[in-house]
Amino acid sequence: MNEFRIPVGSWVEILFDFVTEYFSFFFDFIRFAFAGAFETVDYLLVSPPFYVIIGLAALLALAVRGWKFFAGTVIGLLLIVGMNQWENAMDTLALVLVASVIAIAMSIPLGILAAKSKAASSVIRPVLDFLQTMPAFVFLIPALLFFRVGEVPGIVATIIFAMAPGVRLTELGIRGVDSEVVEAGSAFGASPGRILRQIQLPLAMPTIMAGINQVIMLSLSMVVIAGMVGAGALGAEIMTSLSRIDIVLGSEAGLAVVILAIFLDRVTAAFGTGNTPISRLIALRKSRATVSASVESRIPVEPESVRL
Repeated sequence: MNEFRIPVGSWVEILFDFVTEYFSFFFDFIRFAFAGAFETVDYLLVSPPFYVIIGLAALLALAVRGWKFFAGTVIGLLLIVGMNQWENAMDTLALVLVASVIAIAMSIPLGILAAKSKAASSVIRPVLDFLQTMPAFVFLIPALLFFRVGEVPGIVATIIFAMAPGVRLTELGIRGVDSEVVEAGSAFGASPGRILRQIQLPLAMPTIMAGINQVIMLSLSMVVIAGMVGAGALGAEIMTSLSRIDIVLGSEAGLAVVILAIFLDRVTAAFGTGNTPISRLIALRKSRATVSASVESRIPVEPESVRL
């Protein structure tokens, strides 16, 4: 019995060797594109003085959550500067932004496809189950084989790991739209594309934004793990602290990750609800404009003879 063995690992190795040999040009293109995107975003975050980035983040916090979140954002980011982890934090944020944008751009169309087609859903769901149950560290192995050491395998592994909730919640949100509303749109002659854009997506937006929030949070957690494959940033600092059992470095890098996670979570959650200070201000101005227009329309206009 001990001699019997199914060589699944050997089959997987053969498959990877085949893909690496005949599709290396594709992986070279992906590596070039992802590396360029990361370097561009990282340059935009690292090159300005830290107070410029803090000011922009604080204004965003004020617009979406108000003064309390504004003060918390300023204090948290200044704490990162004080711990001398600013550049590593911006590298981590660049990795998260690039991976999240790509994962969201892939997950939302797949979620729409799964919601529109039962056949596609029956294929996509088992793949998502596989991705969500596979240990996170396993995604680093094929990423290393195809893209070598650096930021790119970390980004690829993060995309694969983080996109599943975006697909699931997009499908759930669109399927949860009231069928009577969709039927009413069809009755008025709206095309399927227009129903999707103007009815289903707006009504499903809170659920879709919850999926986007989860994608960003999973991206941040995976980016830290990606420090094992040379992705650098705060992940590398945490791995270094583990190897040295350095509680000072580990606590500072970990706290910087927590601050970034809270900021990104609160911002995306605010966009998901749509109840932000800036949205309330815009709604108030629109209501005032509507009231003033209605008042002006009721003012009688004097005839020309009377005015003369």
